[in-house]
Amino acid sequence: MITLLQALWPLFALIVGGYVLRLRNFPSEAFWPGAERLNYYVLFPALLFSSLATAPLDNPSLPGLAIAVMLGLGLAWLGLLLVKRWRGWSAARFGAIVQGILRFNTYLGLAVVGSVFGQTGLALAALMLALMVPTVNVMSVWALTAERGITARQLLLPIVKNPLILACLGGALFNFAGFGLIGGTDRLLSLLATASLPLGLLCVGAALKPQELTGEVPSLGWNCAVRLLAMPLLAYGVARVTGLPAMETTILVLFFALPTAPTAYVLTRQLGGDSHLMAGIITLQTLLAAASLPLVLALLNG
Repeated sequence: MITLLQALWPLFALIVGGYVLRLRNFPSEAFWPGAERLNYYVLFPALLFSSLATAPLDNPSLPGLAIAVMLGLGLAWLGLLLVKRWRGWSAARFGAIVQGILRFNTYLGLAVVGSVFGQTGLALAALMLALMVPTVNVMSVWALTAERGITARQLLLPIVKNPLILACLGGALFNFAGFGLIGGTDRLLSLLATASLPLGLLCVGAALKPQELTGEVPSLGWNCAVRLLAMPLLAYGVARVTGLPAMETTILVLFFALPTAPTAYVLTRQLGGDSHLMAGIITLQTLLAAASLPLVLALLNG
């Protein structure tokens, strides 16, 4: 437990640091949107590309990991659809709830995996992201727009243009083609990747909105409980059924235990969802994850 806390507290310290910096208006309000775009379009794709370009794609546990990822997401999605029909949620509300339960904070996830498992874990996590990011994005867009109707082009275009998905695809193709990162390319990508995670965690903190934690206390509470406790239990059950090895099991459970992604707020606003609820979910899940993540990982490795 002490080892896990030593690996995790610096990550949450960066999140708190980002919140304090934005609260103090340092370096300026205009800095944070630009930092988020730089990370999303350049630094983070460099990390994913380099991780997948050098990943051991002949790992015998990869098919089982892929099956576990899709089975876990599929079961959660089916459960959400059943509850939506029972409760009669509007698309605006359902979209925020879906993102609170299915989306995950990629920056925090890779930072935790890197701290605990190093480069080997990062490669496996990047392979998981290649499956999870497009799947969860399709589910989120559909949930927010189902009542209005949506064409296949409108559903898939944001996925095709997503820089994280493109980086995963490019890295995997580069790996399959047998190309190596030569001529200093590996060093360049390593420098860009090194900057990605600390900047991403600072931006996560800067995006927190404590003022949104009002008026939706019951919804915020059960959404956080499902995401931070029930989802990792689901992932653990799926991992046992599919026979995943220990490290793959831990990484799968970790990604199902992460708080939701701050970018969910942007998508919710763009597609007319309940942005107040979404901002509250993001903020409360991120705060509670400081306690739930060490607990989940400690129980998993206990």
